[in-house]
Amino acid sequence: MRKREYMLGNDAIARGIVEAGVQVISGYPGTPSSEIIGTLASMKERNFYIEWSVNEKVAFEVAAGAAMAGVRSLVTMKHVGLNVAADPLMTLAYTGVKGSMIIIVADDPSCHSSQNEQDSRRYSQFSLIPCLDPATPQEAKDMIPYAVGLSGRMQLPVIFRPTTRISHGKSDIEPGSVTENMPIAEFEKSLEKWVMIPKNARMRHPHLLQLQEDISRELEDSPWNELEIREGSNFGVIASGVASVYAKEALLRLGANASFLKIGTYPAPEGKIRSMLQSVDKVVILEEMEPMIEEQVRMIAQDMGMRANIVGKIKGPVPRINELNVEICMDVLAGIPEAGCKPEVSIIARAESGGCGLELPQRPPVMCPGCSHRATFHAMKKAFGKDAIFPSDIGCYTLGILNGAVDTTLCMGASITVASGLYHAGEKRPICCSIGDSTFFHTGMNGLLNAIYNKADITVTIVDNRITAMTGHQQNPGMGKTVTGEPTVEVSIEALCRGMGAQFVEVVDPYDIERTEEVFRRAKDFKGTSVVIARQACVIDAKRAGVRRKPFAIDAAKCTGCKVCVRIGCPAIEFDAAAKRAGINAMCTGCGVCARLCRFEAIGEVKR
Repeated sequence: MRKREYMLGNDAIARGIVEAGVQVISGYPGTPSSEIIGTLASMKERNFYIEWSVNEKVAFEVAAGAAMAGVRSLVTMKHVGLNVAADPLMTLAYTGVKGSMIIIVADDPSCHSSQNEQDSRRYSQFSLIPCLDPATPQEAKDMIPYAVGLSGRMQLPVIFRPTTRISHGKSDIEPGSVTENMPIAEFEKSLEKWVMIPKNARMRHPHLLQLQEDISRELEDSPWNELEIREGSNFGVIASGVASVYAKEALLRLGANASFLKIGTYPAPEGKIRSMLQSVDKVVILEEMEPMIEEQVRMIAQDMGMRANIVGKIKGPVPRINELNVEICMDVLAGIPEAGCKPEVSIIARAESGGCGLELPQRPPVMCPGCSHRATFHAMKKAFGKDAIFPSDIGCYTLGILNGAVDTTLCMGASITVASGLYHAGEKRPICCSIGDSTFFHTGMNGLLNAIYNKADITVTIVDNRITAMTGHQQNPGMGKTVTGEPTVEVSIEALCRGMGAQFVEVVDPYDIERTEEVFRRAKDFKGTSVVIARQACVIDAKRAGVRRKPFAIDAAKCTGCKVCVRIGCPAIEFDAAAKRAGINAMCTGCGVCARLCRFEAIGEVKR
């Protein structure tokens, strides 16, 4: 037996990828999936190709090309990323693959770091390709080699759906053996299979439908679906993914006597569901997000002519929003008499599910001390005025909402296109949108090209902090190095903008507040699409690279308590209400923005 290791869920998934012998790996960073590629890229010895792609659609197509060549490929993203990659997903289901391809889509119930909490299992249902839903980090690791094999046997991509609690949970992991035999890339030309003109697509769709029976048959008896029928019980629980672990623990805590079906694959195991329905009078379905299993169970029950009492999300009491947990599952089960819970435990469960009674202090997210985005937004607002409209995007800079500089946030790259729509709708107020460097490379470039081509009179602010910061400091095309640290071309954002036809393109250092504000004023007055690139390295990444600036301090004798420095919202600046003056704490990174804003010259560098 190999030595067990304590691992983050995403590290365990990375281990599973290595064990499966995956040869081409691509992805776009998105919490909670980002660590998978980061872990793989940090390995000193690699026998696979790996890249951060510019967006999820591109990453998907890179992996698809490799799988068409007959090798094992894998692509990673978060749930909203699959929306970006949905176009190739739907057609790759028709073409299939020659090798193997795994699509890792990390869902984020409760929106821990996302703009929605959609259920990626719907994409499996929609595209008619299999989906695996791990219950634990160990199972997540073990599922990857199985998924690679399933994809190869069916010649279809397979969706792998970890959630935040799987990806970011930690557990003892027992490693397995690493696959030694690697297929050789050799693309075989076949117009009917690979070229999806209407004539060929019409032939491939029936083929995909015919595969469904084979997929269902294989998944029915896979190790990821487990049925336990309890003698003497007329009550059952069906649970999926990580919710199956919560449900199991809830049943144990309540002392309930229930048959139990754990589901880890989609299509769900119809035979096991039928067996469950035949053995119980009432069944509770516990699954995170959408009532996918519940819908299937209800259809199967109707087909069987059964009147089993099915409890779940559609009519309640299982919540259809946010994550589940043990306490929520206990509360649901404790309220069902057929569960046979011990009365005294049932009362405790209801009390526990109401919370621990400790009210935690609110800790809203804020930009880091010295973050250049804060200075950019300050100068932007000064130049454009409070009445201007500020569409924004997905990134650290979305926290500009605290500075009053974010009015819309829709999805990756939408700040520029929403700004264009506002202008073309006839909005007369000035419009200044913001987008990050990585998001600009992701989907912002198309939006900017569209704005320039269609003569949108807007200002586009590209906040370039030289890294993909929000998701964990991943590389992007503007940095001059790949995910493995190899030097590559450093893409010039300003050259790209000018190449698209932008007539006003200025680069500023946001720490230079005066010039940044002056450039914004000129951009506002420019007729057409103007671009301001606010470039300053992320303070965290700069610190890691060894950049050190002298911290600043406030001269108490000069401070008048005007709070101008406090209002920029830097965590390093505090206000002493009793003394009626500001102070700078140890979090100061030495950006000097506060010193430039102080009219009384009360802030200066600490002398050493």
